[in-house]
Amino acid sequence: MLLLTGDIGGTKTILRLVEAAPQDKSFKTIREEKYVSASFPDLVPIVKQFLGTGNQEKPESACFAIAGPVINNSSQLTNLSWDLDGNRLEQELNINKVRLINDFAANSYGVLGLKDSELETLQVGAINNNAPIAVIGAGTGLGQSFLIPQGNSYQIFATEGGHTDFAPHNDLEFELLKYLRTKLNVHHISVERVVSGQGIISIYQFLRDINYAPESSSIGEPIRLWEQETEKTIDPAAIISQGATGGDDLCLKTMTMFIEAYGAEAGNMALKLLPYGGMYIAGGIAAKNLSLMKDGNFLTAFQDKGRMIPLIERIPLHVVLNSEVGLLGAILYLLNN
Repeated sequence: MLLLTGDIGGTKTILRLVEAAPQDKSFKTIREEKYVSASFPDLVPIVKQFLGTGNQEKPESACFAIAGPVINNSSQLTNLSWDLDGNRLEQELNINKVRLINDFAANSYGVLGLKDSELETLQVGAINNNAPIAVIGAGTGLGQSFLIPQGNSYQIFATEGGHTDFAPHNDLEFELLKYLRTKLNVHHISVERVVSGQGIISIYQFLRDINYAPESSSIGEPIRLWEQETEKTIDPAAIISQGATGGDDLCLKTMTMFIEAYGAEAGNMALKLLPYGGMYIAGGIAAKNLSLMKDGNFLTAFQDKGRMIPLIERIPLHVVLNSEVGLLGAILYLLNN
């Protein structure tokens, strides 16, 4: 049977049509397309464009992984002005069953189907298959979820942990917190404001504005152009990460601060769950900056938990290399529900 799956994010929407065999839970991809989410007023026109006008590719069921909380099969996206409802999508798309799940719930299903070759291990730890599994990932926002063993399967819980408080752990991060409070004119600065694609930009702007290091024109000019744009056409986070790889001092410090804050937050989550079943770093940023994830700063910040270091060191820690783990999870969700 044909299944439609989607990873619906604030930046991009990825749709995949698969031919599935429910009896052995296998599948093969028919085709896949990516779309700029903000170019569409809703998910419906994207799906209709993807499927076309013919009936030769009419899916029986669909599952969409949503970047935002999902309640009663409906969701208002956190970083996009879409209000989605499964019942409405069933009617407007003429699909028998449409299920919405949180994107990190989808990531959680997805990590259960990953191959060893799709992982980069940062810490081997001591795996316990009866313990929880944790998933965290920075992209447009910061997602967090966890899995609890239940017999031969897992019960999956999405969270909004990315919206907890950003917790500075050195003087420069305290200055960053003050800077963001003033710049954004808000008191609550969530960890997502720092550990995300937007966070990379904010850290760069902070370091630039305090004159931490000279700004090169090749980096500064496109970022200032982005700051002035009404409709954003530039990806400054990508420019900054590429600048760090090229040895630009301001970019390198930006990415170092980002990686350290990322590791510290992953460690915070790990302490709350003790996920000896494994902790997975998903999201688009980690895999694209694998050399920075492996240079020791992430793991040092992850482990820096005082008297709890011996517990943290036992947690298996992996970077997910499969950028479409959410789509994989949506497929596995449909095959199991």
